[in-house]
Amino acid sequence: MKSWLEAIWNTLKVFVLFMGCTLLFYYGILWVSEEYESYHRYDEPKGRAVKVIQMEQVNEQPTWFDRLMFFYHYGE
Repeated sequence: MKSWLEAIWNTLKVFVLFMGCTLLFYYGILWVSEEYESYHRYDEPKGRAVKVIQMEQVNEQPTWFDRLMFFYHYGE
């Protein structure tokens, strides 16, 4: 009888520990989500920002193959 009670008590301790860690992780993810929700990633940069890439100005329209190769190369 004692071994059954001990097994139930150990199972209950593991369950409480699991639930505590799960709730801690859940509320941690909510906190991080709220923290970055107001972060505007796509705002114009301020200060002395430099443009990294500039497309070549070509008068002719690229062909579908050129555009496809550009997509595969740069992932855009």
